[in-house]
Amino acid sequence: MGSPAWQALPAMAAPIISLEDIAIRQGEGLLFEELSLFIGAKDRLALIGRNGAGKTTLLRLIAGTLEADRGRRSVQPGRRIVLLPQDPPVAGFATLADFALAEPEAPARHEVEAIATQLGIDLSIAAETASGGERRRAALARALAQAPDLLLLDEPTNHLDLQAIDWLEDWLTRFSGAFLVISHDRTFLTRLTKACLWLDRGQLRRQEVGFGGFEAWTEAVYAEEAKIADKLDTKIAQELHWLQRGVTARRRRNQGRLERLHVMRANRKAMLGVAGTARLGLATDDVKSKMVIEAEAVTKGYGDRTIIRDFAIRIQRGDRIGLVGPNGAGKTTLLKLLTGEIEPDAGRVIRAKTLNGITIDQQRKLMDPNRRVRDVLADGGDWIDVRGVKTHVQGYVKQFLFSPSVIDAKIGTFSGGERSRLLLAREFARDSNLLVLDEPTNDLDLETLDLLQEVIADYEGTVLIVSHDRDFLDRTTTMTIGLDGTGRADIVAGGYKELEALWAERAAKARKAPAKAAAAAPPPPAAPKRKLSFKDQHDLDRLPGEIAKLEAAIAAVEAKLADPGLYARNPVEFQRLTVEADALRDKLATAEERWLEVAEMAESLA
Repeated sequence: MGSPAWQALPAMAAPIISLEDIAIRQGEGLLFEELSLFIGAKDRLALIGRNGAGKTTLLRLIAGTLEADRGRRSVQPGRRIVLLPQDPPVAGFATLADFALAEPEAPARHEVEAIATQLGIDLSIAAETASGGERRRAALARALAQAPDLLLLDEPTNHLDLQAIDWLEDWLTRFSGAFLVISHDRTFLTRLTKACLWLDRGQLRRQEVGFGGFEAWTEAVYAEEAKIADKLDTKIAQELHWLQRGVTARRRRNQGRLERLHVMRANRKAMLGVAGTARLGLATDDVKSKMVIEAEAVTKGYGDRTIIRDFAIRIQRGDRIGLVGPNGAGKTTLLKLLTGEIEPDAGRVIRAKTLNGITIDQQRKLMDPNRRVRDVLADGGDWIDVRGVKTHVQGYVKQFLFSPSVIDAKIGTFSGGERSRLLLAREFARDSNLLVLDEPTNDLDLETLDLLQEVIADYEGTVLIVSHDRDFLDRTTTMTIGLDGTGRADIVAGGYKELEALWAERAAKARKAPAKAAAAAPPPPAAPKRKLSFKDQHDLDRLPGEIAKLEAAIAAVEAKLADPGLYARNPVEFQRLTVEADALRDKLATAEERWLEVAEMAESLA
């Protein structure tokens, strides 16, 4: 086999890694065939695909922990590639510190400990009893401390609370290397990525657009494929494209559901008291008749710590309530109080006598891998009772993005996300009027999240959702409860954005309070008048124009890179433009940092 194509490029343009004509066998067929990929030194890539498409397999190929059946993997000499796996392998280690500092490629202890401190994890915790969030933080400390040139992240936000996710987003924003991330967190992907890799039916497509433009790109691809499929009046063509058409239709329907959600939020806002006070007014007898759960002056603590203090809420039929807060803030405790699993220390919780709830959590691990899909859904038969309506199991699984042919497949052949989807199918068939979702988005692909959003919107009962997925909350909840760990609970009509705005407003007021106190004090002696140096003033005046020019230049290069056929036609030109775009982005970052510096200096002198 000859030299990799990228070796003919200038040295500065050589990618960190390239995969050429990769094939991976899965069972009797091929998962990938003729798959090629290169990753540059500054790439910020989102890897997107359905559960079972092979995303994790591709990450392992890139990391070198899995060998391809055919093809070439080439890594630029001296480059370090580090993988953060979805399930950190902590078994066999006494403590999380032992895991984080293990050979090979053991990172420096002080680097690991520094990152662990920022993530709020005690590495002396026994590995065997550590929670999912603690294991994930330890794995992050280990991976980030190795100073990788390319960081591979497999669902990095799973089991992390919002504070840890914010910290990771900030770290990756400042990271000087490249990264490739698999994530269901739309907000995380939108904020961080600059290009998308789409793994679909064994084919890997790349588009130089961040995740924010992913859906528009895939809609265009699906539309073109649908035109071709419509010309082929065959059963095979219909089987290949029923799901693609369903995805497009689902997204359009969800736009209508979002409009309906906004109306529901407006109605709920009219019933709420002062924002953030955890009080809900009871306006009419009609509201009383719709009551599902009512909490009055509820307080709950463990030992000397008060988890929930003086909490009050009235939840109606049809409400979708989100619960948000750091790990340990009391979300699970509040959930158990509302559903009656535990009783409060003070106050009372009243529930409708007809309340019939089901809880969907991470039960997929308990599903017997030797059972078939029809065993899980229909007790081995052909028909399933879906909330009182008899439905054929083959038709029902299609609603949850499965091909009808999977009904005799064993659970053990499914990916973690596919098992989660099957669990959703089983639980949503049950008759209920209260649905409790505990971290429902973990391991689900983006299309399944769209499906889950649709099912929740159409559910006639009440929904309680514990989640750290900000975009999912914004798309599904009519009210959000925010816990900060002090016992306080804030309630807003809306999703995470509305809660975040409330918290930001409160923080701003807290910052202004010391300033007002300082203003009331006698003024200090006047300091000698100072002014900017000539260089600082020159930079302050010229940089806005330079920043605008750089932004325009970046947009022009990205427009050229957006051509999906450019890499196939002219890989050298594609690589040149990629290097040019990275250089322009570096210049823009430097210019913006310098402008902020001199602007702050000017403001302080003024």
